[in-house]
This record gives sequence, C-alpha cells and structure tokens, in this order.
Amino acid sequence: MAALLREVPQCWLSVSATTRAPREGEREGVEYFFVSDEDFDRLVSEDALLEWAFVHGQRYGTLQSIVEEHIAAGEQVILEIDCQGGFQVKEKIPSTHLVFIEPPSLEVLEDRLRKRGTEGEEKITERMRTAKLELLRKKEYDVSLINDDLEKAVSELVAYVKGQTETE
Repeated sequence: MAALLREVPQCWLSVSATTRAPREGEREGVEYFFVSDEDFDRLVSEDALLEWAFVHGQRYGTLQSIVEEHIAAGEQVILEIDCQGGFQVKEKIPSTHLVFIEPPSLEVLEDRLRKRGTEGEEKITERMRTAKLELLRKKEYDVSLINDDLEKAVSELVAYVKGQTETE
C-alpha cells in the first residue's frame, strides 16, 4: 500500500477502527483507531460504519464520515479490508472496485504469518482457515493480483488504480 500511495498520490488509504489491542509499534489513528467494544457497538448502532466485520476474534470497520470526506475532496479512497467488508462496501457503493490480493500459495501465506511473529498457533490456524474461504471468493472481485513478486504486484496494482482513475 505504501508503494501504491507513492505512485498514485491522489489516493488515500483509509484507517480502520478495531476492537483489538494495538501491536507493538502501532499508533492510534495511523495503523488503526483502537476502540472499546462499547464504542464499536455505538458506531454500529449509529450506522457510522461504511462496513464492518468480525475477523479473527475482533471487530474491524471503516468510518463512513472519513471516507466521504476524502471522496468529496476528489481523492481515490483505498480500503484495505477483508472479503466481508469489501462486499458490504460494494453493496452500498456499487461503483466500488474490488481488488483481491492473493498469496502465491497457502504455504507461502502460512510462512509469512509465522515469520511475522505476531500471533500464536491458534491465530495462525484461524487465519489460514479464513484465507482458504476468502480464496474461494476471488472470482467475485473485479481483479485478482498475486503477491509473489512485490515489484510486479505493486506495478499491476498501480496500473489498475490509475486505469480506474482515468475512466471515472
């Protein structure tokens, strides 16, 4: 995403709200908005989220007002979210473009998760189960990119985003 934002400066990467605790080095309002369960419940009841989902034992969601501000400012808004959220956004905003970024294989994904070192065995197993289900839905996306060679994946993503910007 950082490379995409450097290449397509009119893009803005949304910051999601989550009920999970911050990981080491994560900053409030930069990587996520860290909220309590009660605050998340309030956001849901006030219909303040463009999308939200329960993922890996925690809730994540996108604040609708912030997205609307950036769209009104003429920016391309990028949401880095799971399938559940993506399809919710597509339902609310039909002009949304869904890009599925997939690992070269499930084995590579599992290796990447283990090397990241942020989760235990139970969470890795849960993430792998989710990944298998999400891969079944990739054909429902507008485009699917394989994140095998980072430079190639970034180049393909940049080309796709620029292409959508030019046609809108």
